[in-house]
Amino acid sequence: MTMKMTLLKVGTALWLAALPAIAAAQTAPAAPALTAAPPAAAAAPSVDADPALWAVRDEDTTIYLFGTIHVLKPGLSWFDDAVRRAFDQSDQVVLELVAPEPAAMQGLIMKLAVNPTGPTLTEKLPADKREAYAKAVTGLGLPANAFDRLDPWFASVNLSLLPLQKLGYDPTQGVEAQVSAAAKAAGKPVIGLETAEEQLGFFDALPQPAQVRLLVSTVDELDGLGPMIETMVGAWAKGDPEALGKLMNDSLRESPEVAKVLLNDRNERWADWIEKRLETPGTVFMAVGAGHLAGYDSVLAKLTTRKAKLVRLAY
Repeated sequence: MTMKMTLLKVGTALWLAALPAIAAAQTAPAAPALTAAPPAAAAAPSVDADPALWAVRDEDTTIYLFGTIHVLKPGLSWFDDAVRRAFDQSDQVVLELVAPEPAAMQGLIMKLAVNPTGPTLTEKLPADKREAYAKAVTGLGLPANAFDRLDPWFASVNLSLLPLQKLGYDPTQGVEAQVSAAAKAAGKPVIGLETAEEQLGFFDALPQPAQVRLLVSTVDELDGLGPMIETMVGAWAKGDPEALGKLMNDSLRESPEVAKVLLNDRNERWADWIEKRLETPGTVFMAVGAGHLAGYDSVLAKLTTRKAKLVRLAY
């Protein structure tokens, strides 16, 4: 397995936050964009899902930890049972990122992801990969040069998310969108562990060769995206973090520089945040990408080294 669909596996909330702004950027010739939302899907029968849920506790504080999938199809019933009880009991919601206003996100994208001069993206690719790349872009109904003024990492975002939308996956059905809406309705405060500029910056700071490898990997394995996301969502819905960790993280580690920036360093910071938050009484519902709660270097694993009282909750 290569670094298959790294952007999916990392679990960054960047996708969800960026969508409205990326759509707005269509008016700028230098920034071709994703559609803001997939076509409306027919009503689907409800399918029960029981994703894994943990709690970190001390004498006067409880932090529920829930792994998210950022894009889901309609009809998956996960926001109930233990997850809903944990959410209802919480007086604060914590996400990877609180989406900024579209105009602000568009400005960040134009600043960090667009290159109006210099070599085109196609020219940055290995010569033997340019034909496959062009085929992938035109296969989405776009001109072959549509992303030529984008950074490789951001082109990877586009090439990863657009096919998912065509398959019926919808960011508005993703965990972050649903939890955010529920928090707003309940009047619960919502904070982010990272800012939009930080999340975009993680990708933008990757060395150019790493970004190109990321894009090449996305192109090479685009045909397997549908089965991969189905398997990933299935493992998540069954509450199988071990399988999910393999799907999301093992191939990511084939690029140590990418894994360090997008996975390990963030897990370490978030574990530090949890440890510090336990010093303040209260109940928190914390939802981060499911890949961050799976594997030997997960947030959970890092918490155990801090002697936190961590328990997985039963449904």
